[in-house]
Amino acid sequence: MSKRDELIAKYAADLKEKCGIDADMDLLTKVTIGCGPAIYNADAATVSGSDEAEVATVKNNFLIKKLGLADGPDLDAGIDAVMEQYGKSNRNKYRAVVYYLLTKHFGKESVY
Repeated sequence: MSKRDELIAKYAADLKEKCGIDADMDLLTKVTIGCGPAIYNADAATVSGSDEAEVATVKNNFLIKKLGLADGPDLDAGIDAVMEQYGKSNRNKYRAVVYYLLTKHFGKESVY
């Protein structure tokens, strides 16, 4: 099993345990691959929901550039909803899981 496959399995378990969601493994794999080498870097692999700069990066680089969504208050509301779903008290919010949840939230599975 490759390192990426191990991480995807860990992300699927995180979705199941913390969000109560059975992951669409095909979509989760594509989202994880889309994260690129960031998933292998301990700092870049996680998202801090309380860090405004981090949230702005997710909004600009993922929601606007990757998913092609228009900037607006609904993007911030979507990020807040996903952070709430993942658990605000949960310290380790994996980037791939957050991106997966955002993709599902905005119904943009077709991007992948």
